[in-house]
Amino acid sequence: MPNKALFRSFGRLTAAAFVVLLAGCAGGPVGTWPGDEQATQTEQTIPVRIGYACCNLHYSGDWISDSNYAQLSFIPVGTPITVKKIDRYRYRAYVDVAGKPMRMGLDYGRGQETTEQWINKVVVLDDPRTRLATFPPVIREAIWLGRVMRGMTREQVIMAAGYPQSDETPWLDVLYWRYWWASAGPYYVYWSRNREVTRIEGSPEILSQVTYRGE
Repeated sequence: MPNKALFRSFGRLTAAAFVVLLAGCAGGPVGTWPGDEQATQTEQTIPVRIGYACCNLHYSGDWISDSNYAQLSFIPVGTPITVKKIDRYRYRAYVDVAGKPMRMGLDYGRGQETTEQWINKVVVLDDPRTRLATFPPVIREAIWLGRVMRGMTREQVIMAAGYPQSDETPWLDVLYWRYWWASAGPYYVYWSRNREVTRIEGSPEILSQVTYRGE
C-alpha cells in the first residue's frame, strides 16, 4: 500500500510538471527558445550601417533599385540613411531614409557585386555634401537637379545620376557609362582621357530631361 501511494504521488507530480512545462512553452512563438524574442529585438535595434546617400537615389514608392531610373523622383545626395538589415538571400536591405522606412534592392547587378558591397557603395560614411560645396555653382546646381553636363568629373556624375548598373558597367574605367531614363530609355555618358564628360548621347526627349546646360 505505501508503495502504491508513493507511485500515485509521483505520477501526480510528473503530470503537474508536464503541464507547467507546456504552459511555459505555449507563451512563445513556435520553434523558438526562451530568450530568442529578446535577442531578436536587440539585433533589430543595432544598425548595420549609418551614413549618407552617395548620390541622388531614385525611388518608386518605398523601393530604391540599382537601376536608378532617372524619370523617378529622387532622394537628394547627402540624405542621412540608416541601414537596419541586409537580406543577402533576397538581395535587399531595409533602411530608414531621413527617418522614413524604405527598402533598397540589388535588382540587376547580382552577378557583379553582393548586396553588402552595393549598399556600402551607395550609403557612404562621410557626408558628400562637404565635397559638393566645393564645386563650381553651375555644377552644384546640376547635381541638385539630378542632371549631368559636359565637363563633369566622375565623382560629380555619380552624385548627380548615381552609379550605372554594374551588370552593364562592371568597371568604371571605360569609354562610356550607360544610364536609364526608364526601362526602355537608355542614355550614355562619354569620358575623355582626363575623366571628364565629353558628350552625352540619347534620344532628344531623354537628353532634354537628364542634361544641364547652365541656362
